[in-house]
Amino acid sequence: MEVRDIKDKNLWDDFLVECEEKTFLQSWNWGEFNQMMGSRIWRLGFFEDNNLVAAVFFYKIQAKRGTFLFVPHGPIINPKLRNQNSKILRLFLEKLKEIAREEKADFIRIAPIWEQNDENVKIFREIGFREAPIHMHPELTWELNIVPSEEELLIKMRKTTRYLIRQAQKNSDVNIIQSRDVNDVKKFDELNQKTVDRHHFVPFSQDYLKNEFSAFLRDNQPLRQTQGCPECTEGQISIFLGKYKEELISAGIFVFWQGTAFYHHGASSLKYPKIPVSYLLIWEAIKEAKNRGCKKFNFWGISPENEKNHPWAGLTLFKTGFGGYKKEYVKTEDFPLSKKYYLTYLFEKIRKIKRGL
Repeated sequence: MEVRDIKDKNLWDDFLVECEEKTFLQSWNWGEFNQMMGSRIWRLGFFEDNNLVAAVFFYKIQAKRGTFLFVPHGPIINPKLRNQNSKILRLFLEKLKEIAREEKADFIRIAPIWEQNDENVKIFREIGFREAPIHMHPELTWELNIVPSEEELLIKMRKTTRYLIRQAQKNSDVNIIQSRDVNDVKKFDELNQKTVDRHHFVPFSQDYLKNEFSAFLRDNQPLRQTQGCPECTEGQISIFLGKYKEELISAGIFVFWQGTAFYHHGASSLKYPKIPVSYLLIWEAIKEAKNRGCKKFNFWGISPENEKNHPWAGLTLFKTGFGGYKKEYVKTEDFPLSKKYYLTYLFEKIRKIKRGL
């Protein structure tokens, strides 16, 4: 098996179209976004008989707690080669270790997109990985099949969710606006600060959000039929702004990529707690996803079951009310390369406990 750098966007995208288990964190544009943020990135392809059978995007993170190479929701392996997962992961790790030495990295971190089961966990353990003290991206997500009709989707929702959507639809003071204007990121950011004040988390910077928006917005070429959206020329991202009496009280940033819509960022105000703007906003985003030919709607991260005190418990109740099913991936995995890693491990473990995660 041969490993090569991939510089052809079409080759990358065409390979990912054939793979069912994936998120936009392995998309070409997520790599472009990370470059815009100043990160050094790599895109590697694994070829067998000149056919691309696996691909992985990763980038370098330099922080006070340590320098490491990070693989977000990867690697992606052709589903026909699932019986070779261990072999391909070993080859991939050898290449990463080589690059890590050159970059003076203290460890390698992978947030796999592999199903959480004993077999997959065993593969990582046998190779020498250990469970990371924190997660970088969702390991437990909520998805909804949006192929059924709108009426069928409404029927399958939690009764309260369906009721609140219809109440918002009847309210003439409620208005949902879809925007592809990067300047509206500032509006989202201002509202997001109110969410931060309530839940006490570290938000993404406005530059981060603008760069993400720009990276996916510029991809406005018609997509191939196999990607499920042959006529889509609006870019791969939108901001939905939910207003009550012209005041912004709910907002979301959604990525539409290869047949799936992702609810990546959300923000809200509690100024009008009895006005269900957020419910209608999500419903309008689901309808937009259907219009774009998407088959799935990914609500992004949720909290584990039966953890009522988890910081995401309320948000999880909100998301699951729309119907759907959970997907759980192998926990984030670390491969230590220096003694400094163990100081990083201790620092991150303490920070996780303080945040109640």
